[in-house]
Formats: sequence, C-alpha cells, structure tokens
Amino acid sequence: QVQLVESGGGLVQPGGSLRLSCAASGFTFSQYAMRWYRRAPGKERELVAGIGSTGRTTNYADSVKGRFTISRDNAKNTVYLEMISLKPEDTAVYYCFTPSLPTYWGQGTQVTVSS
Repeated sequence: QVQLVESGGGLVQPGGSLRLSCAASGFTFSQYAMRWYRRAPGKERELVAGIGSTGRTTNYADSVKGRFTISRDNAKNTVYLEMISLKPEDTAVYYCFTPSLPTYWGQGTQVTVSS
C-alpha cells in the first residue's frame, strides 16, 4: 500500500529554518519524481518544489527560489525540503506527492512562521 508520511513541521520565527521529511513506501521510490506542495489557509494548493527520480533535476516556485532546497535519499525512500529564511507567508500545511501516483497524499505537516 502506498504511503507518504510527512514530518518536521513546527512553529518557527521569521527568518528561521526547518527541514521537512517525507517517508515513502509501497512503491519503487527511486523510479518516481517527487514534489512538495503546500496549502495555506483560504488559498489553493501550491506547488513548491519538484525533484526527478535520480535527484539531478529540481525546480522551484518563484516564491521559494533561493530559500528552499528539495533533495532525496533513494536508499532511505525519503524526500526532504530544507527551508531557510522563512517568512510568515510560508505558513501552510506541506505535503509530498508523486505525479505518477496522483491519488495518494499524506496527512501533511504544519509549518507556522510567526513571531
């Protein structure tokens, strides 16, 4: 059974940093591109970052370029999102996702940026 389990969220002050993790199981992780999305209160879900199956290709939303870094460890079936210089507008629930299995979403992890 496909599972995506996000973790690492929390409350952080503006300018702070967090590292999110997403542990995947139930599919051959190393063969699938992965993405991080987020949904802020009252807003549509937003694509934050994506990474190819080998990790060599990445892409980012303009709003997070230079501040967020997506990476993966195929030996651990885990994708990460390193976030620095966090802003209040980064507050959202963050989800990982693979476009090849579009019906599966994890429970998400809450990131709150507030002083």
